[in-house]
Amino acid sequence: MHIKVKPLFLLMMLFAVLRANAQNSTQQKPDTAKVFSSDDLQMMVFKYHPMIKQAALLSESARAVVLQSLGYFDPALKAGFDRKLFGNTTYYNKWTSELKIPLWLAGADLKVGYDRNVGTYVNPESRTNNEGLTAVGISIPLGQGLIIDARRNTLRQAKIMVQYAEADRLKEINTAWYGIAKDYWAWYYAYRQHVLVTEGLDLAQRRFEALSRQTLLGDKPSIDSVEAYITVQERQIQKAKTAIELQNAKLILSNHLWSEEGSPLELPEDAVPQAMPTDFVKPNPQLLDTLIGQAADRHPELLKLRSKGAQLAIEKTYRQEMLKPKLNLMGNLISGRTGFNSDIPGYYDFNWSNYKIGVEFSFPLFLRSERGKLREVKIKQLENDLDLQQSGRTIRNGVMAAYNDLNAYSAQLTVQIKSVENQQKLVTGENQKFSLGESTLFLINSRESKLIDMKIKQESMVASYQKTLAELFYKAGTRQGFGG
Repeated sequence: MHIKVKPLFLLMMLFAVLRANAQNSTQQKPDTAKVFSSDDLQMMVFKYHPMIKQAALLSESARAVVLQSLGYFDPALKAGFDRKLFGNTTYYNKWTSELKIPLWLAGADLKVGYDRNVGTYVNPESRTNNEGLTAVGISIPLGQGLIIDARRNTLRQAKIMVQYAEADRLKEINTAWYGIAKDYWAWYYAYRQHVLVTEGLDLAQRRFEALSRQTLLGDKPSIDSVEAYITVQERQIQKAKTAIELQNAKLILSNHLWSEEGSPLELPEDAVPQAMPTDFVKPNPQLLDTLIGQAADRHPELLKLRSKGAQLAIEKTYRQEMLKPKLNLMGNLISGRTGFNSDIPGYYDFNWSNYKIGVEFSFPLFLRSERGKLREVKIKQLENDLDLQQSGRTIRNGVMAAYNDLNAYSAQLTVQIKSVENQQKLVTGENQKFSLGESTLFLINSRESKLIDMKIKQESMVASYQKTLAELFYKAGTRQGFGG
């Protein structure tokens, strides 16, 4: 048995279903939306983002290395005791102690010591009386190590590495911020696209409802209502597609949201991006000059290379110092005084007649190891200079390229905004002609669909403009708020 459904009855059913869907959509739409602006995101990122906190550890680690290097200049106290007793004979009873204070000047070491060496078989040259001897002296490298030595070389390089780490920290922060900016504007575009498609769907639904009523009254042919409903279905598919894209964009942006306790957060369902003005002015040429100047002076990549260059300069000085012969002079004034209140004869007290002195000398005949290390440092310096030269040029051209892209997007947006305004006039005029019976539904749908596509393209340009603006500051080695 075949049941024939009348077109008007079918049209009434479609009209009822569509109205119910529209009412449900209106009920589910939040009454108020919370604007999640770029400033809100910036505040959360720089307070709680793990990557920002991790970047700060680079400088802390470098300062820890400096603290380690300062340890080479810590005073050191050492002492030793040896005693041998056999057959009721004290072979020796030795007590030695020394306080060594490394000095920055000339790589010298200041020494204060106390020796007590007694016993039957103690070497006469080191034997002391029962009270022992006190010594105050200094050790100075007159050859290798006078200008710079290993400990001063290590400390100087460690201090420079703090500057290197700080530049590296800025680079990591700028890189993270640039990625977050792109994700924010991707969310902005997905949201605006979804809004425009939803508005187009609402227009198609209202048009279908109006045509359905006119069809029921006999003012319009039923074929117009069918065509209008097909447009509704097409835009429903578009809305579902853009809804998924919006949801995914929100999830990606949520990767950068963290609480103060370090727990991951997600964007609220009613969160919306900030609104953008429709008038985009052409970027100021002074901005380009300012950013190029900042990049030349403070770009993290250039700061890292300059720090590396300074580090290699210190290493070169140290390696040149290693070509000198070792000539160390050691001198001590000695005294039988063991306390400030000791009463001893003057010829046993500190004076220029009571001393110990020594000289050490050594010199490799070929210096192949030292000359090879010095040559290696010079090669690294040349590589660093060439890298600095090329990086400076690359950074400058990168800033100029981003600025050119920004100019291009600004010009395109100006044209696109005018085009959207003109297309809106065409849609309005076509609707007026249709109400007078001088146009067709096909032309209205065509012009309206093109208007929606043009608005979506405009929002795409807005997002691309903002991404390029973020890229411009990133290429210059700095960062700026999203809004301009």
